[in-house]
Amino acid sequence: MDDQILKPGDRDYVGALAAGLEVLQSFDAGHPRMTLSEVAARANIDRAKARRFLLTFHALGFVKRIGRQFELTPRVLKLGYAYQASNQYRAAIQQYLKEVTAELGESSSLAVLDGNEVVYVVRSAARHRLMAITLSVGARLPAAYTSMGRVLLGQLPEAEIDGFLAKVELQAFTPFSVTTRQALKEKILTARDQGYAIVDQELDSGLRSVALPMFSGNGDLLGAVNISTNAARVSLETLQRVYLPRLREVAGNIRQLKT
Repeated sequence: MDDQILKPGDRDYVGALAAGLEVLQSFDAGHPRMTLSEVAARANIDRAKARRFLLTFHALGFVKRIGRQFELTPRVLKLGYAYQASNQYRAAIQQYLKEVTAELGESSSLAVLDGNEVVYVVRSAARHRLMAITLSVGARLPAAYTSMGRVLLGQLPEAEIDGFLAKVELQAFTPFSVTTRQALKEKILTARDQGYAIVDQELDSGLRSVALPMFSGNGDLLGAVNISTNAARVSLETLQRVYLPRLREVAGNIRQLKT
């Protein structure tokens, strides 16, 4: 099997499977429980198809019914667990990030790039919350406005960076947010050249973070690791002088692991 990506309409493309996965993905933090009509609208399919998919997922134990509404069951976690378990580095990374949190009192995470977003795959949370939303494994944030996102984008070939910039939606989350594609590209290329990225209050007021890429012993990119903190508590100078070297130490330890 080659690496060519199938498109809808190709002979080997299973449209029903793709639609079913869209149904599962239609549930999120803002839509934890929905009616049949709401699922159909969010998955962009007709009600008859949505009904068949939901009833099938119900029979398989991935969805439960509460009156006229549906919601996911804990069984869907098995799908994510398979991804987590397949990566032998995750347990070690989790332990190192817990040590960072215990030492610095700050949250630390590992994320991977998925389209225009970063997805948290390992998380060590400090007691204090830095954002209005709760960040945990599986959480998604816009890659353009996160330090981990810019680090990961910097690992792409320039043609792919340009492709990302062509389709990404830029938004002024705060007065500090980058709002032009050229400025964002400069930030991404800077992250690539210097080997790390700092994002200062571009996604959420008061939130600043530093991130760098993390590689396996074979040189494979595992994701980006970061430390996030409050701008009122930690200066940019401390972020670079104390936190960045600590991240580099973690990344170096992971790269030396034998799996």
